[in-house]
Amino acid sequence: MATAPDEDALSRQKKEFVDRYGVAPSEADHSTLLKMIEDLMREGLETQVEPFPKTDREFAAILDELRPLSADHLREKLVISGWLLKPYGEDQMRCQECMYFLVHKRWCDLPELSLPAEPDWWCRLWRI
Repeated sequence: MATAPDEDALSRQKKEFVDRYGVAPSEADHSTLLKMIEDLMREGLETQVEPFPKTDREFAAILDELRPLSADHLREKLVISGWLLKPYGEDQMRCQECMYFLVHKRWCDLPELSLPAEPDWWCRLWRI
């Protein structure tokens, strides 16, 4: 189970984002957040794609991990949610078919995530 970084670690992470992108995740626009996510994933960020929550209780447990995280906990949100930049699994599930994906905004509207997303991406909070 991932844990949120302490305040010092979060401050360092925010500073890294500001140094690299000129803005922290909490203040970034849609395209900058997309770039941050893509860069983190392409640079090797490993996320928790398993276990995929099979019950409402398992799904809620993941939401409970995400709920206390701020927008600046971008890495942690991606890790806990099992974020991937490609479809996943035997059925090639992807954001496009998820009930939380806002197609015209290219956005995951799950309140605990609230992140930009591309149609062919996926996370383990996927729902139909």
